[in-house]
Amino acid sequence: MKEKIKKYIEPLKPYYDIILFVVALLVANYFWKFTVLGDEGGTMVTWFGLDITRPFDIMSVHITSIVYWLISLTNDHVYLYAPDTIHFATGTGTRIVWGCTGLKQSFIWIIIMLVARGSWLKKLWFIPLGLVCAYLFNVLRITLIATAIEHHPDWFEFLHEYLFKHLFYFMLFCLWLWWTHRIGHPQRGPQARGGENNP
Repeated sequence: MKEKIKKYIEPLKPYYDIILFVVALLVANYFWKFTVLGDEGGTMVTWFGLDITRPFDIMSVHITSIVYWLISLTNDHVYLYAPDTIHFATGTGTRIVWGCTGLKQSFIWIIIMLVARGSWLKKLWFIPLGLVCAYLFNVLRITLIATAIEHHPDWFEFLHEYLFKHLFYFMLFCLWLWWTHRIGHPQRGPQARGGENNP
């Protein structure tokens, strides 16, 4: 029985890391999707029935203030309509609700890195690095979307639901690739393969 199992597992060894990545991504995504619940208005967010709205509210207001400041550097016709809402003189605007805080992607990143192979000591700095990248990307994402819909409100669905959503996960994938091929597995160098370790 063990030999049969080994026979099927052996060919998968070169793909072990990517399998871990995909499984971690899917499990984390669906765990969040079915346990962290909130309405579109963002008035309440719950986790297994517990009210966890506060951190999402804080993050929404924080991101809104940063995005407003960035846009106002080059646009005099942007207004902070509410702590979590930006409006333009054109009449368009956007509200930063709980689902736009980037906390979900940060959670997924942590899960991916917890199951990824590699040095735990290096993970102590690489996981926070990924969280910073996720935060910066999210701020950039919302800034670009808000700027675009000032004059093209019909672009919102494509930019929000398709383009930047997939780019966000692509960014996490690139970080994971960096970890897997450059940082997390130093044993994959030439010396580990029996060759010379040339500079």
